[in-house]
Amino acid sequence: MSEFYTMKIAGLERNLKLFPVSDSLEIAAFILFGDTEITVASATELLKKVPDFDYILTPEAKSIPLAYEMSRQSGKPYIVARKGTKVYMGRPIEVTVHSITTQREQHLYLGEDEANLIKDKKVLIVDDVISTGESLASIRDLLSKAGGVEAAACAVLAEGDAADRTDIIFLEKLPLFFK
Repeated sequence: MSEFYTMKIAGLERNLKLFPVSDSLEIAAFILFGDTEITVASATELLKKVPDFDYILTPEAKSIPLAYEMSRQSGKPYIVARKGTKVYMGRPIEVTVHSITTQREQHLYLGEDEANLIKDKKVLIVDDVISTGESLASIRDLLSKAGGVEAAACAVLAEGDAADRTDIIFLEKLPLFFK
């Protein structure tokens, strides 16, 4: 039988299933896909905490529902940093990503049109969970290469030591589970 970690997020209780990421570490999986209630509530609460911004930038894929809902509630557009290039992405900007939940190196891309939109604009970086900060560093690098200005970086949860960071906005701390 699986083990769960129970926590309150944006006033809602959720049971997060524990998954091993190594022989000595498990993480509680927070998955927004399909959970409209937690997505809407988290977007509402995060928007109360973030400074003014012009655009939302989020990495593909788990945080897309959150970015969409924050865009819907704020009236500000969102842009997705893609995991692969598309034919319509003229001269894409590329960065490398190393994430605790992905077992291989990934890349994020921003098309020329999207980069032009956020150039010299205040951009809110949105993610579902910030843990090691590797994904955040990559999206910040992408934003910098595009010429955008970071308004803030936010996430629903800050995992492990990320909760001690002063450069992110988040709703709740998610512990790591060491064996």
